[in-house]
Amino acid sequence: MTVLLEARDVRRHYPVGGGLFGKKGIVKAVDGVSFSLAAGETLAVVGESGCGKSTLARVATLIEPPSDGELRIDGSAVTDEAARRHLRLSVQMVFQNPYGSLNPRKTVGAILMEPLEINQRGNAGDRETAARAMMDKVGLRQDQFGRYPHMFSGGQRQRIAIARALMLNPRIVVADEPVSALDVSIQAQVLNLMMDLQDELKLAYLFISHDLSVVRHIAREVMVMYCGRPVEHGPKETIFSAPRHPYTQMLLAATPSIDPRERKHAVTIKGELPSPLNPPPGCAFASRCPFATDRCTAERPEPRPFAGHSVACHHLEGISG
Repeated sequence: MTVLLEARDVRRHYPVGGGLFGKKGIVKAVDGVSFSLAAGETLAVVGESGCGKSTLARVATLIEPPSDGELRIDGSAVTDEAARRHLRLSVQMVFQNPYGSLNPRKTVGAILMEPLEINQRGNAGDRETAARAMMDKVGLRQDQFGRYPHMFSGGQRQRIAIARALMLNPRIVVADEPVSALDVSIQAQVLNLMMDLQDELKLAYLFISHDLSVVRHIAREVMVMYCGRPVEHGPKETIFSAPRHPYTQMLLAATPSIDPRERKHAVTIKGELPSPLNPPPGCAFASRCPFATDRCTAERPEPRPFAGHSVACHHLEGISG
């Protein structure tokens, strides 16, 4: 399949501090992420709050440039502002909060036509026709064209947000926690809609989530991030059935399940997520890992292939999946 989005050792660092008494530092929000995403596929990025998921989403949608590394969209490298402007149309984003991501002063029709108007696509009649056709695709009625966002439920507003993201016919959609603000009964409807649109339009999804049950429903591959770096990456089936990194095991153990066969033995984890402003010199997970040794605290593990996964751990052979 055609690779639409590729990241090679992408980093996003932020300088902070200074001032009168402060000390300058660098927040390493994303610190060396590599992946490739093909048409029609979904890569889910999971991890605790603060692990760099949303920063990676902003870099992938070209809202922010990477501090280092290479980002390629549809085979073209994002090298400068001119390339960024050209390639930005190929990547669109669906945000977490359907209540805050839509302009409350505009009707649904105006919201959907706005991207076409900004990019000078067609005349007014063409834009309305395209907007009404997109409403049909996402399951909205034509009589809702002139209504305002406050007149819709949360699930309907997220359908509007998805429709808006697709108006420019992007090839890649970055979804940042797109169903976490919705009722559980509505989440499956929105996820099924996204999967149907993916099949129809051959979209590539970069799906950001902390909810592993949602990831299990929609993803083909899963990348687990910790403190700005991927610690495990592989096919969904093997990640869920035989996780190799202790952090992945912890996440799965914390996922509620009513099926006793799917319950994992809890991994005892103590401590907190390290600060991205002052990450430890070795493995960032070492202070919370029951398998950590002196090597872990001194030497940072690099991802390496193991049992169908890519895992960043020094002691893979001694950890059961």
